[in-house]
Amino acid sequence: MITVENLSKSFTQNNTRVTALDDVSLEVPDGTVCGVVGTSGAGKSTLARCISLLEKPDSGAIRVDGTDLAALDGSRLRAARRQIGVVPQGDSLLRQRTAAGNVALPLESAKVPAAQRRSRVAELLDLVGLSDKASVYPDHLSGGQRQRVAVARALAAKPSVLLADEPTSALDPSTTDSVLTVLDRARSELGVTVLVVTHDMAVVRRIADDVAVLEEGSVVEHGKVLDLVSEPGSRIGSTLLPETDQAELVRSPGGEHDVTAEVVLVGFAAVGALLPEASNRFGVELSILGGGLTRLGDTPVAKFRIGLSGERSESALKWMIERDAHVRRAPVSVDGVAA
Repeated sequence: MITVENLSKSFTQNNTRVTALDDVSLEVPDGTVCGVVGTSGAGKSTLARCISLLEKPDSGAIRVDGTDLAALDGSRLRAARRQIGVVPQGDSLLRQRTAAGNVALPLESAKVPAAQRRSRVAELLDLVGLSDKASVYPDHLSGGQRQRVAVARALAAKPSVLLADEPTSALDPSTTDSVLTVLDRARSELGVTVLVVTHDMAVVRRIADDVAVLEEGSVVEHGKVLDLVSEPGSRIGSTLLPETDQAELVRSPGGEHDVTAEVVLVGFAAVGALLPEASNRFGVELSILGGGLTRLGDTPVAKFRIGLSGERSESALKWMIERDAHVRRAPVSVDGVAA
């Protein structure tokens, strides 16, 4: 588990003190993938570097599996760092070493016997789908393959935590998917807790269980992805879910539909059956006015703008809410002015 408490970090640039992290707190549960997102300069990479103690924070605690790394030094800090694998931003492989040689580097530094090194390297290259590239040098690998080798190298010492800083930067969609598959396998097959720093919301959509949004060095939203997308006004929800025309949510008396609402449905059962069942059960006409479907990890999620017509429209909407549909009612307008 990664726990960050009241973390602050600032730098001096051109004789001016710049705050990169301002009282940041977040928690990443064991065996999950947490995406840290935000615009350039929001503090994402500084947070990753502080967690790995490549940067020392000004104040605050950084606990990995219960140990406060910020309070350690010397041999104790070096030992704790071995529990954190780091995939740095950009192409970080040594050009004079093969793929297998790059993965073996941390094991050589730890003086692991040669037979054990070979076994571990083979295991990791298989995990990242590059067993056939073991003897190939980085210049003859694609960008995505080099990044997967970097992930394998970060996992070599069997860390409990993996930090990946912009692991899909400048990769095309298909290559991005291969890298994300590897990170997901590290979590699911090795039980590693993964923190991914990214500006790419496709990363969150594809593999993240949790997400933290940074803005000007502060956490402005944090929680489980499937919980946040259902919350009204969520930044993550507005980014990850299909758009609906908000203007058409405002309903005038005597309009085409008796009830207009925006509905978020999470999970196979809700997405597939809840709306038609509500229509049939209450004898109302239900129209999809906008929105669409997406997937967050393995979970289907829908965001629809719906119109209900019929005497029992209000009852149908209440019934959906009772079955965990997340509903935002349309405000009623009078003479074209929203209530």
